[in-house]
Amino acid sequence: MNDDHTGVQEFFTARAADWDSRFPDDGPAFAAAVAELGLREGDRVLDAGCGTGRALKPLRAAVGPSGVVLGADLTPAMLQAAVRAGRDRDGRLLLADVTAMPLRSESLAAVFGAGLVSHLPHPADNLRELGRVVRPGGSLALFHPIGRAALAARQGRRIAPEDLRAEPRLRPLLAGAGWRMTSYVDEDDRFLVLAVREG
Repeated sequence: MNDDHTGVQEFFTARAADWDSRFPDDGPAFAAAVAELGLREGDRVLDAGCGTGRALKPLRAAVGPSGVVLGADLTPAMLQAAVRAGRDRDGRLLLADVTAMPLRSESLAAVFGAGLVSHLPHPADNLRELGRVVRPGGSLALFHPIGRAALAARQGRRIAPEDLRAEPRLRPLLAGAGWRMTSYVDEDDRFLVLAVREG
């Protein structure tokens, strides 16, 4: 395991136990973002970097009982918190690195990633790997329950010019990884980028 992974695991392991209590009001924002993916009954979807699994319930509701919901995370403590919250009832949890998914190519309808981009060690390659597991025409949602400026303010900083989530940086990054951005929203109360897998 490289240093990138170790740092991510250390960061989230230290915060896993109280993660949900720190952000108790995010549920509706997660549900609204999942709704924008346009999932259908029976679809197969991945929550990449699922953390404590807050997106699993709305993802399950979107694909129904015949669909498949997977939640993958690199940090065991976050997956354990998801199990304690009962979210493993809504999706299968995988201890897995989203930069090298143990899934067949083109096996999913969509990928949902909350707070994911800033933790990817090699964003271009990693977004390409997420594209590998999504069928052509499938969807990607990159989400955060608050916008970039609000998040920076919460962390006591300003948005850095090199922020990967800025539209001028993210659009070409996605395109180079085989995704076409279809929507970009960065408001105080949400950050949501939607993209389609090019064929």
